Amino acid sequence: MRRQSESLLLLPLLPIFLAGMFPMLLIGLLGFLGLALFGMLLICAGLACGNEAHDTFQHDVVVHGYARGPERAAQASSMHEATRLALQVEAMGLVLIIAAVIGFLYAR
Repeated sequence: MRRQSESLLLLPLLPIFLAGMFPMLLIGLLGFLGLALFGMLLICAGLACGNEAHDTFQHDVVVHGYARGPERAAQASSMHEATRLALQVEAMGLVLIIAAVIGFLYAR
């Protein structure tokens, strides 16, 4: 019986590696500027997520009209949860930018 290669076990991890390669190269090649740029990208992603949550809620209101109490509460709760997540992503982007500025000033 022929034995399979262990490298096939790493094949499912390839997409994770490819997705994580860009930020690591960005930080490695650009240094603190790359870290700040990655923070800006996180802030932009957080803003887009928050806008999408509001857009979905407003689309439901415009297309379907005002829903009954429990359904409207569920939609509003979903929107608030998405905006809280967006704010957390924006905060992490801001933390990365602050860390890049502090690192740049400290390394000088």
